[in-house]
Amino acid sequence: MIDPRIERLADLLIGHSTKLQPGEHLLIEAFDTPQEPVIALARAARRAGGHPHVTLRNTQVMRALNRDAAEENLTVWAEYDRFRMEKMDAYIGLRGSLNVSEMADTDTEQMQRVARLYSTPVHAEQRVKNTKWCVLRWPTPSMAQLAQQSTEAFEDFYFDVCTLDYARMEGAAARLKERMERADMVHLYGPGDTDLTFSIKDIPVVACTGSHNIPDGEVFTAPVRDSVNGVIEFNTPAINNGVSFENIRLEFRDGKVVNARASLNERKLNEILDTDEGARHVGEFAIGFNPYILEPMKDTLFDEKIAGSLHFTPGRAYEDADNGNRSEIHWDMVLIQRPEYGGGTIAFDGEVIRRDGLFIVDDLVALNPDALSQPAG
Repeated sequence: MIDPRIERLADLLIGHSTKLQPGEHLLIEAFDTPQEPVIALARAARRAGGHPHVTLRNTQVMRALNRDAAEENLTVWAEYDRFRMEKMDAYIGLRGSLNVSEMADTDTEQMQRVARLYSTPVHAEQRVKNTKWCVLRWPTPSMAQLAQQSTEAFEDFYFDVCTLDYARMEGAAARLKERMERADMVHLYGPGDTDLTFSIKDIPVVACTGSHNIPDGEVFTAPVRDSVNGVIEFNTPAINNGVSFENIRLEFRDGKVVNARASLNERKLNEILDTDEGARHVGEFAIGFNPYILEPMKDTLFDEKIAGSLHFTPGRAYEDADNGNRSEIHWDMVLIQRPEYGGGTIAFDGEVIRRDGLFIVDDLVALNPDALSQPAG
């Protein structure tokens, strides 16, 4: 018998996230997961009248494939998987993590080659642009360890986070979206040297409430590309292709990172930011507000949604909130502004809208944790 929480999550992914319709084809791509969630998704897709397709992947096998794949290998692999993706109307990526550092000893240039020749054509160009897609993690003991929880406690946390009342969140997030659409200048102030200004004038704004990511809870846009000035210090650990970074500090001048520091792996940080010209510019600014996610766990899908957080993203801009920045990387870096993390403010055009992690203007208080964590109904 499948855990009813898994079935509830599958129904949410099919009915709310991808809104699968009769006759549509769905690709379920599962990395290091048990069979139960895959089966539950396939059954839910069939109940909706859709056609499920399944690919099972293993991260250790992916490491073996990625480490020394030649250009011809990656190109043919991408052509094969892109052809299949072209047949799909929807995509669900279910990603377990038995070892978050599995790719840590793979050369940076090789991972950039994999991104350029495989990930970009298959996912960035085909899946993101042409399917109804949703990506989520699957709880594993490795993830529980990163969250500093027992396996059982982490599973309970996971299902609370992933099956909250996203319809309520959708209505509340719409008001933040409206505020950001009217705003010009943003001022971020916080712990350490954080004092950063930039414009978001005329850049589209997107509210994320369970459609493309589970868990979810953010509203994002992008800064006007050359408008970013000042310093931002990130107080959560970051991970990129299995490599961990601590205390990243970025200094901007006219939109470009002119100085990048970290207390762990600073050289690697600058190597990544030197991937291409766009990697030292920012492609996303987002405000996170998932009420159940409070502490970082080195998993971007969770950390970027932390209540009272924001993230700033060196690299590629999304097409639906495009500032024109292009890059092979898109690296979300997270700053938490709750009091226990040093506090801080977000201001739009001189008006503080969030202080110490809590929204303080009347039209946005419904995004605070005490409101979003109320039972459905």
